[in-house]
Amino acid sequence: MNLVSALRDRLGEQGVRVDEPMARHNTFKIGGPADVFVMPSNTDELAFVLKTCRDADVPCFVLGNGSNLLVHDGGIRGVTISMMGMTQIACEDNKIHAQGGVLLPVLSRFALKYGLSGLEFAEGIPGSVGGGVVMNAGAYDGEIADVFCYATLINMQNQIILMDNSAMAFSYRKSAAQANNLVVAEVVFTLTPTESDEIAAKMADLREQRISKQPLDKPSAGSAFKRPPGKFAGKLIMDAGLRGYSIGGAQVSEKHCGFIVNKGSATAADVIALMEHVIQVVRSKTGITLESEVKIVGECE
Repeated sequence: MNLVSALRDRLGEQGVRVDEPMARHNTFKIGGPADVFVMPSNTDELAFVLKTCRDADVPCFVLGNGSNLLVHDGGIRGVTISMMGMTQIACEDNKIHAQGGVLLPVLSRFALKYGLSGLEFAEGIPGSVGGGVVMNAGAYDGEIADVFCYATLINMQNQIILMDNSAMAFSYRKSAAQANNLVVAEVVFTLTPTESDEIAAKMADLREQRISKQPLDKPSAGSAFKRPPGKFAGKLIMDAGLRGYSIGGAQVSEKHCGFIVNKGSATAADVIALMEHVIQVVRSKTGITLESEVKIVGECE
């Protein structure tokens, strides 16, 4: 409780919650409680929380929008740091400055407002700027690496550092931030001035493709499995006869077999059991071992 008091002294009562249900903070709508849940509003507060946790030897988990996340039914021990209080965004010439908690669709529409192209692909990605940088998020014909200029990050020694595109060493769904457990506080993107009508048309086209192909009507964590080289995970799962297969409240989506959806009452145990079943069946039929694209955190009940 001394830790909670110290955090509340800096972030205020509303910025620190105890036993917060994590089902409220991820797109799967699954997960037990976080022991302590905090929401800093700027880089200095974020650095303070990280330092306080490390000084107290309390584990901390940094959370974006939770769009690629499955939280165990037992919840998360220690301190969960939500970036969703860090949502400031600004435009300067052809650059956009965004805090790590800005949602990628918000970022994309903000760029449209200023006639800046390069972030159209982000229109339908439900993640945050920070998470997008860590994972080098991408879709269709674009990814974060294409428009990333530099970022302000916090390292494991609680130092605030700057990293440019080359230092970030982006590759498919990977970055130096991910490899080195760096926390992304703020990001600057370099974009291209373009007619707003052209940008809007491209965003509308990508939005329609997502709506027509993905099960956006049910909670999920997006694509459940990484794409095997030269293959598509969804097709492998469909060809294995697993379309609509369920365990408990978790189901292989009938609309897109690459997604596992929450029918309404799924537990993390249901999702994990279903993923393991899918991996086993696909391996037995094709010899290909699918890899999870979902980050799993917390403790089992």
